[in-house]
Amino acid sequence: MKPLIVVTGGTKGIGRAIVDKFVAEGFEAVVCARSVEGLAGPDRLPFAADLATRTGVDALVRYVQSLNRPVEVLVNNTGTFQPGQIHNEAEGTFEQLMNTNVASAYHLTRGLVRDMMIQRRGHIFMMCSTASITAYTNGGSYCISKFALLGMSRVLREELKPHSIKVTAILPGATLTNSWEGTDLPEDRFMKPDDVADSAWAAYTLSKSAVVEEILIRPQLGDI
Repeated sequence: MKPLIVVTGGTKGIGRAIVDKFVAEGFEAVVCARSVEGLAGPDRLPFAADLATRTGVDALVRYVQSLNRPVEVLVNNTGTFQPGQIHNEAEGTFEQLMNTNVASAYHLTRGLVRDMMIQRRGHIFMMCSTASITAYTNGGSYCISKFALLGMSRVLREELKPHSIKVTAILPGATLTNSWEGTDLPEDRFMKPDDVADSAWAAYTLSKSAVVEEILIRPQLGDI
């Protein structure tokens, strides 16, 4: 039986690149997003859910558990961005970003990690951001949520050490995905989604006695 990876936000961008990389290396992937239309290819198990809601997260947990297979890798990649500042963001922005970017990862990890602990193996990736360590003027609640996600990653790392479960936070800079559609900047100012996926695979393939705790990866020419 092929090892199982669960990837949220896995239909496009970095999530899609991670799915493609791990499937190419012999995994079967549960791919979750609000819409999974157009997701094609072998070894991909699509599941549609809005992970900004607890109902959506619980539905995904039940689906994964129904497969009766151990989860080898969990990638908490669901996220959204809204520009703004704390004093002028639209009402509800904070709650929306915290639910999507932080609470989804918290509840999904809680729902799946117990079986990992029983197996005494597994690898959890948390898709953070350079915004997890660098506040910027128009980041507002997005930066807050990404700082929180990095904090959660560090807490999980400490809690799961004795259970042989690895935790890796990935902090990508500007990556050429749909979120940058329409930009006038040249492609060489961005990383490619495959760069992040290859970094995740490299971290996963280390020996059992080693873990990459954090991956900070930026465009060669620096932040945008």
